[in-house]
Amino acid sequence: MELCVALDLPTMKENLDLIEKIKHYPVWLKVGLRSYIRDGKPFIEAIKKINPEFKIFLDLKLYDIPNTMADAAESIMGLGVDMFNVHASAGRKAMREVMKRLEPYENRPLVLAVTALTSFDNEEFTHVYGENIANKADQFAQDAHEAGLDGVVCSAYESASIKSLTTDTFITLTPGIRPFGEDAGDQERVATIDVAHEAKVDFIVVGRPIYKALNPAEVVEKILAALVQK
Repeated sequence: MELCVALDLPTMKENLDLIEKIKHYPVWLKVGLRSYIRDGKPFIEAIKKINPEFKIFLDLKLYDIPNTMADAAESIMGLGVDMFNVHASAGRKAMREVMKRLEPYENRPLVLAVTALTSFDNEEFTHVYGENIANKADQFAQDAHEAGLDGVVCSAYESASIKSLTTDTFITLTPGIRPFGEDAGDQERVATIDVAHEAKVDFIVVGRPIYKALNPAEVVEKILAALVQK
């Protein structure tokens, strides 16, 4: 299981200050919608200047018609990121089109599909999608697997089922991780490291428990130590 640190601070400077504090740790960094819209490619370049070994997850959740998603995916190839995501609810055709467009590239990023956002509770999700989270996440994951994607974004509570329906090597990345039981904030389906480990999660995404800490490096070190013990 690997740690991905969410870069969700209000300014690029604050994000880069955080990165400086954790630059010697073997973590992934998640660049989300807010940070990318505000700071764009220069932010990714600035991250690489701090430590070229950082792996970057571009969390834009592409969702559009198939050709537009494929165009966007191809443009992402020029950013030098290591992983990005799309929405599984865009459909199998769109996901297949994305993977087809990336076929000519030897070192393409990992591509994940978002199943159910961890901010959803079951009632709201069912209102939007007409089915409960567990069943729909399973279906979305199977669609993504059949379309040739590398894995999915889901909560820890869907990970084990998704692995059983696809393969053990099909990646599950889980946001909303509160490593040691911290406050859930605006997330609904949060989980601890122990829950994620039991569910065979491959990547945990941690944001607020790290960047709101007085000593972010200390928290990162504590999380990595807990991961090693699993």
